[in-house]
Amino acid sequence: MSLGILGYDSMHFVVENLERSHAFYTQKLDFKEVARASQSLVARSGQQSLVFGAGGVRVVVSSPLTQQSKAARFLRRHPAGVMSLSFLVEDLDKTISVLEPRGGTLLAEPLLERDENGGSYRSVEIATPLGDVAFRFVERRNYRKFAPSFEDVGDGHSARPDNKFGIATIDHATSNGLTMQPIIAWYRDVLGFEPFWEISFHTEDVAKQRASGSGLRSIVMWDPKSGVKFATNEPMRPHFRDSQIWKFVDDNAGSGVQHVAFAVGDIIATVQELRRRGVDFMRTPKSYFEDLPARLEQLGIRNVAQEISVLEREEILLDGAHDKYMLQIFMREASVLYDDSRAGPFFYEVIQRAGDEGFGYGNFRALFESIERAQKTATS
Repeated sequence: MSLGILGYDSMHFVVENLERSHAFYTQKLDFKEVARASQSLVARSGQQSLVFGAGGVRVVVSSPLTQQSKAARFLRRHPAGVMSLSFLVEDLDKTISVLEPRGGTLLAEPLLERDENGGSYRSVEIATPLGDVAFRFVERRNYRKFAPSFEDVGDGHSARPDNKFGIATIDHATSNGLTMQPIIAWYRDVLGFEPFWEISFHTEDVAKQRASGSGLRSIVMWDPKSGVKFATNEPMRPHFRDSQIWKFVDDNAGSGVQHVAFAVGDIIATVQELRRRGVDFMRTPKSYFEDLPARLEQLGIRNVAQEISVLEREEILLDGAHDKYMLQIFMREASVLYDDSRAGPFFYEVIQRAGDEGFGYGNFRALFESIERAQKTATS
């Protein structure tokens, strides 16, 4: 039975430097500040929280003011990262009635608030196999604020702020763990998600004589009704500990959300402007573009609207099949962007889809090898 998920509601980050995050979202990504924690909530929670919006995307960023706050407890165990993901649901009672018999672990009793106009906000959080990452399910009925004890800023949470890059939705989220089967089983057995896509490879496939190298297995699970998708990665032997998946888990002090993808309508213009604003992207090997024409022919993709030379210049990846394709690129992880290990290994992806809804074997592999090269450079 479906949980009644309608889509993403928000994502919640914990950081040590809230001012830096404010600059990143507003100046780099052109998000608008749409809400913030009220003074009473700040006093009760011991943390400051800001909400940034672009179209239907909402990102909450919290920073601790006291050592007793949830944000401080998270940061004692991890660098900056995702503490929770929230999903809109049709009927919270139905969601709970499906979750609990399947083994969903509620972290507290459901929250309820009614506003002055009779609107209601209801939510509940559950534990996940992703360490300290929680999932929250939210039911909104004519409730205009972001959440109880939050105050609107500017045009407020209920507006759909224009974004220069056309960011309006989350395409997918990706998590890393040292073993993914417990995570996949939880998506299947507790959330009721279904398999969507999977892949496995090892860099040893390409260079048999390498003394090192690594690989991964990845499975994407999804909720067919809402289209919400989660990819999960684990390292693959040999050289298990050389894998960038293992390094993420090590840097993050446990499993967690590795990246979130924002969907855009014109990835070339987006990447060019983000570069101008100082955003750095993971490098793509020149060999990727040298091999691209032959690979596109093999995949049956003959209708690419973008100039391949421009994609190569901007290092944008392309994959798909049968005249359906997608374009994607990955920002540097936060610790590299800020030259600060406490900023964490999380990063954002930018994706434009032209009919293809998959994840792309070639792109996935190019990303994996790109991250590995960057990590080796950083440690050499």
